[in-house]
Parts: sequence; C-alpha cells; structure tokens
Amino acid sequence: MALAIRDKGAAGAPLAEINMIPLIDVMLVLLVIFIVTAPLLTHAVRIDLPRVATEPVVKKPEVVALAIDASGDTFWNGERVDAAELKNRMGAAARREPQPELHLSVDRTTQYQVVAEVMGAASKAGLTRIGFISDPREAMK
Repeated sequence: MALAIRDKGAAGAPLAEINMIPLIDVMLVLLVIFIVTAPLLTHAVRIDLPRVATEPVVKKPEVVALAIDASGDTFWNGERVDAAELKNRMGAAARREPQPELHLSVDRTTQYQVVAEVMGAASKAGLTRIGFISDPREAMK
C-alpha cells in the first residue's frame, strides 16, 4: 500500500493521488508478453518454389463506343445505326466471351428517354459492363 503524508490541517479529507506502481507493473507485463509473442507472429515456412518463364494471360475485353447525339441518333463505334441494328449488335456483343465493355457517350441536351431506352436495350441483350463517358474539363456549376 502506498504511504501518503497527510496534512494536519485537513483531517479526514480524501487523498487525490493515483498509485502508479500497479499501472507500471501491468505495463511491464504487457511489454514482456509482446516481446515474447512478436517473433511467433512473423514465423514463415521457407520453401523453394519452381521458376518458370511465362507471361500471365490477361485477355482485356473489347471496348464498344456507343454515342448518342442531341437528335437521338445512335452511333456504334462511330457508325450510325438504327434501333433494330443496335439491338442486333448488342445481342451479338453480349454472346461474346469476354463480354465487351459498352462506353456510353451522350450529348448533354439528349432527352433522358432516349438514354433510358438504349440502356434498357443493352440490359435486355445481356450486356452487364456499361460505363458513362464524361468530359472532365468542364466543372459542374
């Protein structure tokens, strides 16, 4: 137990001191535990793996640029297509492996209904990788 010197004028007043010895004991015990267990956590099995000279096969999907202008006309990789031809091309693209990425560029004044119809046709055809292309140079106001 800690020995405290009391002031004679403050008889019966509680002491406001913290006994630091138990805290230091706990800290030193935790330090010893960490020192002992740290090398056990970094233990690894050393094995000699075989060496081969090969390149990883990474097959990047094709990118299809689909653009919609202000009048609602659609362009498949720069070629103008009508709605029937667009559905046929989307169906053929969805059956390819790996499935191509559809990059959708839309004029800012295009009606939302046209964009929704094109996205619905892409979803019906089975295209799952659709991305929107925007112009990063213009800030939103």
